[in-house]
Amino acid sequence: MGAQWKQKGREENAAARGRIFGKLAKEIIVAAKGGADPDKNARLRAAIEAAKKSSMPRDTIERAVKKGSGQLDGSANFEVVTYEGFAPHQVPVIVECLTDNRTRTATNIRVLFRKGQLAATGAVSWDFKRRGLLEATHAAKADPEAAAIEAGADDLEPADDGATRFFTDPAELDQVGKQLAAAGWTVESSKLAWVGNNPVKLDGAARDEVESFLQALDEDDDVQNIYVALA
Repeated sequence: MGAQWKQKGREENAAARGRIFGKLAKEIIVAAKGGADPDKNARLRAAIEAAKKSSMPRDTIERAVKKGSGQLDGSANFEVVTYEGFAPHQVPVIVECLTDNRTRTATNIRVLFRKGQLAATGAVSWDFKRRGLLEATHAAKADPEAAAIEAGADDLEPADDGATRFFTDPAELDQVGKQLAAAGWTVESSKLAWVGNNPVKLDGAARDEVESFLQALDEDDDVQNIYVALA
């Protein structure tokens, strides 16, 4: 959990699925600005795989690709805005947002951080390391450690639903993803991430309080990624 936080056991109701689809569509739109062909755009390829895994309808995926690549009128202009701060119990958190309205997003983030502490740029990120992060699965249950060595990944750890999380040097992210794909792995997520150097260890009620704080952040439509230094 020292890397990207993901809510476990998301509610399978219409509102929750709508939020998930909205975040996935934003990622596809932004990724498609680099080209509409997923075979030539690693970020788009990973975004589409993540959308498919979440059962996003094919026409929704195609529309997002066309919107991001400028094939539709009124293309959306999302920008990345990053916030740093602390969850309860002084747990360091970095929040990445994709937004078309900075004012709205800033207001929402300030409200959400009332149970924590919003900090200035650099107050938290100094204790994180920028790394490439891929999540991948293999239908034949191949050995993740061997795959990491062969693909050139620096490290790995188990992820949700039988997936494996591979860490790379930022400059090697795309190449490692291609090597994993060539070895039969399905890359479901590929991005640059923040990984905490000194994860905080919490248990019981304190950990539950942090999880509740992170869940509230995740439910905001503009919040795309949450990185937390929690062991």
